[in-house]
Amino acid sequence: MSTPSPRSSYASGSVANMIRSMLVVAGLVAVLIAVVPRVNNVSQPPVDVAAASVEVARESGWSISVPAGLPEGWKATSVRHVRSTDGLMTWHAGYQSPTGNYVALEQTKDATSGWIEAQTNRARRTGEIEAAGRTWATFERTPKIQRSLLAQGTSADGLTTLITGTGTFEELTAFAEALEPVRTPEP
Repeated sequence: MSTPSPRSSYASGSVANMIRSMLVVAGLVAVLIAVVPRVNNVSQPPVDVAAASVEVARESGWSISVPAGLPEGWKATSVRHVRSTDGLMTWHAGYQSPTGNYVALEQTKDATSGWIEAQTNRARRTGEIEAAGRTWATFERTPKIQRSLLAQGTSADGLTTLITGTGTFEELTAFAEALEPVRTPEP
């Protein structure tokens, strides 16, 4: 019969052994963190606002708008035509400004006060400005930053136009100045 081998002193479970083990595990984790690549920013596929706007204008019969001739650095980030607050169909085109702020165009027909409250995030009305030949009501929400410009029922078919986001009022105004009606090609 063989005699059992003597038990290692490392198997005793002392505090010192636990600390050594933790240091080894922490070292392995540190190596993994250093080796695994991390993404600095997330890039989205390009959004084709022009094509989507022609389709929405044709299907809805609305004279929706899109910004044209925005300065260098503006990027389209989202586009959709969906049912929104109070069941209203809403045309949406979202952009990132050159400073990294978000600016969105929202348009609907026969806007309700509930739709306006939801789109402005229940912001407080702060005044009016003139831009693009129209008078726009200004809204601002703090401490969560959201600013909005609202031109209610000013198009020929009664569309309400809202420009909203984290952009400055200067960025929102520049965006409003760039809006042009979508031209739909004859079928």
